Amino acid sequence: METPLTRSIAPEKAPPDLAQYEKAGGYAALRKALRMAPGDVTAAVKEANLRGRGGAGFPTAQKWSFVPMGDDAPHPKYFICNADEMEPGTFKDRLLLEGDPHQLIEGMIVSAYAVQADVGYIFLRWAYKLAAQRLEQAIAEAYHRGYLGRNIAGSSYSLELHLHVSAGRYMCGEETALLNALEGKRANPRAKPPYPQVSGLWGKPTVVNNVETLCCVPHIVNKGAAWFKNLSRSGDGGTKLYGVSGRVKKPGLWELPMGTPIREILEEHAGGMRNGYRFRGLLPGGASTDFMIADHLDVAMDFDSMQAAGSRLGTGTMIILDDRTCPVGMLHNLEHFFAQESCGWCTPCWSGLSWVEQILKGLEDGKGEASDLERLQSHARLLSPGHTFCALAPGAAEPLQSGLKYFRDDFDRHIREKRCPWRS
Repeated sequence: METPLTRSIAPEKAPPDLAQYEKAGGYAALRKALRMAPGDVTAAVKEANLRGRGGAGFPTAQKWSFVPMGDDAPHPKYFICNADEMEPGTFKDRLLLEGDPHQLIEGMIVSAYAVQADVGYIFLRWAYKLAAQRLEQAIAEAYHRGYLGRNIAGSSYSLELHLHVSAGRYMCGEETALLNALEGKRANPRAKPPYPQVSGLWGKPTVVNNVETLCCVPHIVNKGAAWFKNLSRSGDGGTKLYGVSGRVKKPGLWELPMGTPIREILEEHAGGMRNGYRFRGLLPGGASTDFMIADHLDVAMDFDSMQAAGSRLGTGTMIILDDRTCPVGMLHNLEHFFAQESCGWCTPCWSGLSWVEQILKGLEDGKGEASDLERLQSHARLLSPGHTFCALAPGAAEPLQSGLKYFRDDFDRHIREKRCPWRS
């Protein structure tokens, strides 16, 4: 099984420096891309069926295709790597950032070349201190070697790349809020249209892609779209970084073929549940995805299969719920996070999530009433897509609505017994 994204990563060792990265074939994709027309790079990514690994799964090449091209296109154009990894339960990009920063930089340059961007930014989560150090070193090495700056590798293409360390907040991971943050404004989402590819950073064409997405690009250019598609077990091309956290025997992160079933990841790679614990459910792609239960363990972890099963692939990092953890308490913890991280821009989000958190806290404290469940159902409906400016509140509603569906008896028990049954 090929693992192109993690082949050079050894968590106990320092990442490859530029010389080591080049020795392993690094920057060959960049040199190859510079001999191609920009549109041919986009065409290769389209044929490979690379879908965004940040959570939404939007086709990468289609996003690039919205950028104005040609002599009349406005400049400067911007290309941004969203490395603001703050989704609870998600830690996949951190491995790539710390373990092989040159892979990301090469992916950014090749991708920026495809849309003829002039300036790039890596928008990094503030807490990723080690990643920041390693990225700064790798960027300096790339500039020194002529892979960044003017006339890259002797070509006519130029790109300036900057590392921007975020001031924090989950909201900054939403692409238009990220743009506002880069401009020095409050990280509120923007109304769309116009979309960033047409009017983004400082009103200029801008593409925002996730770390894992960009790390796939050099391998597609090097080895071709057919090779990339053959790595997958599904119609979505490539491999995927899958993670598992919770009371399993071997929590961790693995690069596996896209479409690997949940059961295989959970039992073969994570080692199954710890002794004395039973599986009750999981959030398949971070905290803002719908719960899945034992009936779903044979579902393939790809975008379309997960959607058909009633959830989302999201980031592909599972959070496991066991039989000794209160699902109401777990939801209260998650909704507390989302309520805190709301930017306050729209009423359904800042007000609704606060109400949800208070209701769940009341249930946990033994103050719940039967009418609370109707209120929670109502909030889950009112926070659904189409009612807010961005996806923060709809994401928060996913574990809530599915939790009410699959763990209703646990909610009823809180109300009936006037306490949390999991508390001693």
